[in-house]
Amino acid sequence: MMELQAVPVPRARLGEGPRWDAGTGTLLWVDIPAGLVHRLDPAGDEQETIDVGQPVGVAVPRAEGGLALAVRDGFAVLADGEPAVRDGFAVLADGELIVTAAVTAAERPGNRMNDGACDRAGRFFAGTKAEDDTPGAGNLYRLDPGRSCERVLTGVTISNGIGWSPDERLCYYVDTPSDQVDVFDYDPATGELTGRRRFARLPQPDGLTVDAAGYVWVALWGGASVVRLRPDGGHDLTLQVPAANVTSCAFGGPGLDDLYVTTAWDGSTGGELWRCRTPFTGLPANPFRDLA
Repeated sequence: MMELQAVPVPRARLGEGPRWDAGTGTLLWVDIPAGLVHRLDPAGDEQETIDVGQPVGVAVPRAEGGLALAVRDGFAVLADGEPAVRDGFAVLADGELIVTAAVTAAERPGNRMNDGACDRAGRFFAGTKAEDDTPGAGNLYRLDPGRSCERVLTGVTISNGIGWSPDERLCYYVDTPSDQVDVFDYDPATGELTGRRRFARLPQPDGLTVDAAGYVWVALWGGASVVRLRPDGGHDLTLQVPAANVTSCAFGGPGLDDLYVTTAWDGSTGGELWRCRTPFTGLPANPFRDLA
C-alpha cells in the first residue's frame, strides 16, 4: 500500500510542476502566484527558494546549467547564482532571469504561462491561460533548442499537464476544463503533434506524468486524488490525497520510485508537498537544451 507523507517544506498558495533534476539529485517545483521556484534535496529535506519576480508555471533543468522556466511573460532561462540566506531560506539572489520568448505579449491581456515539460530532444512545451479562466484564451507553445518558438495549439482554456509515452510516439495533454486527457501522435524527430483524440475522461484533470511502463498518472483538481491510467486509457488505481486541489505529480529519488504530489491551498486544506514510495518506476525528466 502506498502511503503519502507530507514533506517538511513551507505551504504553497498554488504548488505546481514537480520535476526531478537528475543532474543535482533534487526536486524542483513552483508556487505559481508567489513567483517562487523551490528545490528540495531529499537526502536531508533541505530546500532552496528562488524568487523569480513574476508568476511561474513550471521550472525544468537546463542542459547548459541553471533552469528554464515558463513565467508570466513567456519562456525564460535563469542563470546560476550564488546562494544567499533570507528569512531562513537559501535564495539565489544574483541569478539572472532572461525572457527568451515573450509569448504572452501577443495574447489577451492578463494571460500567463502555466504547466509544461520537455521531450528527450530538449524541446520545451508549455501553454498559457487567462487569469480569469476566459474560455479559449490560451495557447500551447514549443520552444526549440536555439530558442525559436512556435505556437502549436490555439483555443486552449487552461493549458496543463503534458508528457510522453516511453517511446515518445505519443504525447498526452490536458486542457483542464475539457474534463479529459487528450493524446496526440508525436514525431520525436520534429516535435510535431498530430491526430488529437481523447485518451480518458476525468473530472478536472491537472498535471500529469508517465511512468516507465507507459501508465499515465493524472492529478485531479478538486478530486483529492491522483489516478493511474493504463496505456489504453482505462483506470488502474487511485491514490487519495489529503487535499482537495491536487495539481501535479512526478517521480523522483535515485530509483525514480518516489512519487511527489503538489497541491494548492483552498482556504482550509492544501498547499503541501506530498511524497510516497511506490512499486513503480518513473521516467527521467528531460532538460531544456538551449543550444541547437
